[in-house]
Amino acid sequence: MKAKRGTILMTTGLLLLAAALCLAGYNVWDEQRAASAVTEVLAQVETPVPTPEEPTPEYILYPEMDMPTVEIDGHRYIGVVIIPALGLELPVMSQWSDQASRIAPCRYQGSAYTGDLIIAGHNYRSHFGSLKNLGVGDEVVFTDADGNVFRYTVAAVEVLDKTALEEMAAGDWALTLFTCTYGGQTRLTVRCV
Repeated sequence: MKAKRGTILMTTGLLLLAAALCLAGYNVWDEQRAASAVTEVLAQVETPVPTPEEPTPEYILYPEMDMPTVEIDGHRYIGVVIIPALGLELPVMSQWSDQASRIAPCRYQGSAYTGDLIIAGHNYRSHFGSLKNLGVGDEVVFTDADGNVFRYTVAAVEVLDKTALEEMAAGDWALTLFTCTYGGQTRLTVRCV
């Protein structure tokens, strides 16, 4: 009887170990797929560079206007976010969805034009996984699809509960970047001015 129970426990343990290895392998594959997707999109995103002779940009005259988008492979992008301290350059999709966020970070809500842009990204290393390494004073640059450049400075890094959706949008932050922490119980949030 003891030998049979020992065999059952040993077999169950081996099956659980195999399942854990499969899950770890899937996570590594998904991370590599996400990095490849971002690289492919960045190669296709062309943000025009405005010249000094151009008139006042429309977004200054009409800040409530929709942000322009560019379509690549059936997905719409509002621009590119660059975080020099982390060596990141990422396209930003125009609308958040779980499926879209597996390709690139997404606009969660707001606009660079009205000074309340919130960008959500997965915690893949190739996306927002290294946001925890940002510090107060680090620079973040967002360039919209028309080539308008918005420069921000990190003012705070905080951790919010995963259900703190109102707190995510609260405050007078020109730019907020956020991602889930490992395990998904909290959200790492970077506030920029």
